[in-house]
Amino acid sequence: MDGDTLYSIGELARRTGLTVKTIRFYSDRGIVAPTDRSPAGYRLYNIDAVARLDLVRTLRELGLDLPTIRKVVDRELSLPEVAAAHAEALAVQIGVLRLRRAVLMAVAERGSTPEETELMHRLAQLSEDERRRLIGDFLDAVFGGLDAAPAFAGVMRSMTPELPDNPEAEQVQAWVELAELSLDPDFRAGVRRMVEDQLAEQARSDTMGPRRDIAAAVRDQASPALTAGIDPASPQADPIVAAFTAHYAHLLGRPDDVELRRRLATRLESVNDPRRERYLQLLAVVNGWPAPESLAQVFDWSVQALRVRTQQ
Repeated sequence: MDGDTLYSIGELARRTGLTVKTIRFYSDRGIVAPTDRSPAGYRLYNIDAVARLDLVRTLRELGLDLPTIRKVVDRELSLPEVAAAHAEALAVQIGVLRLRRAVLMAVAERGSTPEETELMHRLAQLSEDERRRLIGDFLDAVFGGLDAAPAFAGVMRSMTPELPDNPEAEQVQAWVELAELSLDPDFRAGVRRMVEDQLAEQARSDTMGPRRDIAAAVRDQASPALTAGIDPASPQADPIVAAFTAHYAHLLGRPDDVELRRRLATRLESVNDPRRERYLQLLAVVNGWPAPESLAQVFDWSVQALRVRTQQ
């Protein structure tokens, strides 16, 4: 194209793919001003108008407003600076849209009531500080006021969700459900009882060094039995039950009798609360961790084996 050649709006439209109406609109607003006019008064444009219109079209497709575009094409604003600011604004909008989508998906999947939907929306909109306060309140309800609470510092960290700055919809959904769960007074009380039971066991054990938690000992003994298909009520299960009840008896400094086995069955039923497992599953999704191993069947097997052997 010749740099001295002038083009009518119609010719400019054919070269740029824009409509005559659109070019006239940009021209009227001074974004792409005509270079000259024909003897009949029609607008004429030089080759630079093609480049400006291409840039204007690109910026409009990216969502920039016309006043900003005019300042960019007139070099009153730096395009990189405008792009950075616009990208940041879009990131905020994307985050909001992700939250809305996650809530709507959760409502659709769970068949939520209007009240539940309002709560989910509120929980999804919480700021980072508000999320920390909510979880901090939950952890305080579970661990607060216990003499050995410092010993649970690592456990508390491992139970803390950290929603990333740009979460996926699945993470937002998991956060909302986790937050709802952490607000449940009955769930809080149940987790608190588990912590208190563990502290009581530690207090009764001797001071010769750290001991495995009973839940870990039961898992190690019962998992192979479950995998092997051993019936918890069968004689084959006797030595397995004896192994983890002996560990519990040693942990408490008490004899391995019927009362201890009943107590252990109650303890394992508490640990096997499905809400606790769900919390850990949701926590893994929010934090991007691998999915935790489910021990529900192992504890079910162990409780059944204990109950069968403590019936009178």
